Amino acid sequence: MEFDPENPIVQLCGNGMLLEGEGKPEEAAQLFQEAWQKAANAQEKFIAAHYVARHQPDTAAKLKWDTTALDFALQIAGEEIKATYPSLYLNIGKCHEDLGDPQNARKNYQLALSFTPFLAPDGFGDLLKRGIAAGLKRTE
Repeated sequence: MEFDPENPIVQLCGNGMLLEGEGKPEEAAQLFQEAWQKAANAQEKFIAAHYVARHQPDTAAKLKWDTTALDFALQIAGEEIKATYPSLYLNIGKCHEDLGDPQNARKNYQLALSFTPFLAPDGFGDLLKRGIAAGLKRTE
């Protein structure tokens, strides 16, 4: 999926990622929250929610934000957005697994697997596929 580097929400999230890399998670979380508050459409809300999810205090809150990100991603038209679904469903599956709900975890890992044909043939795609396979194995 293509992201406009001039988009203010993308810029806030990019700056938040830089702060994460500098070991400043609280400052990063503030930028991600600001991005969420300023997001004006489904694509911006999807992006912001995805990053807000990373900085939640517990698994239930992370699940809420991961689900929010997926809900907005599902509203975006076009085939390229489907490349984000494996990651989103993997995150949701892991939350369910961590919350002791292996049935919902497996369902989401299977959904993640169903969208792997949309992944780029690169290291990130391979990492996601390994994560999905591991989740499916853990929830057999």
